[in-house]
Amino acid sequence: MKKLLTKSHLWLGIKYLLISLFVGVVIRGFLLIPVPVTGNSMDQTLTQGDMVLMEKFSKVKRFDVVVFQQPDGTIYIKRVIGLPGDEVRYEDDQLFINGKKVTESFLSNNRRSDHQVSPYTTDFQLTELIGKKQLPKNEYFVLGDNRRVSKDSRSFGTVQNKDILGKAQFVYYPLTHIKMIA
Repeated sequence: MKKLLTKSHLWLGIKYLLISLFVGVVIRGFLLIPVPVTGNSMDQTLTQGDMVLMEKFSKVKRFDVVVFQQPDGTIYIKRVIGLPGDEVRYEDDQLFINGKKVTESFLSNNRRSDHQVSPYTTDFQLTELIGKKQLPKNEYFVLGDNRRVSKDSRSFGTVQNKDILGKAQFVYYPLTHIKMIA
């Protein structure tokens, strides 16, 4: 009787382990994917060497931090500034979306720590960068939070929806950097 009880406990433990491994693989492979941060274009928000969890099931909104792949295979992490159909421009260090001033509160730490003369973000209009007044359907305008050094839509153009791998949600490593990404 005791031997039978031990075998059934062992078999139950193996089943729980297999189910846990399966759930872990599904979560890791499809829901929460680890992504390393390289470069300093998102400084103050993300730092070189941070590991972030990316999810790919929610809709992209303005100011989300997204992970995307360029046609050459390079992977970037940037902040969505313009959505499809938006008119985007910067004037006197102020963002305008569809002609209205928009506050970028996530840049307050960057502006305080930057000791250079203003503007933090140089002036531009969408027509100068992509030759169109509005962002095309399924295309996004992205900028790095460290505007002075970021390679972003100002240099490589818009990001197509199909190239967005997911949204960066959480920094989990190093332990001193753990936080939700705002």
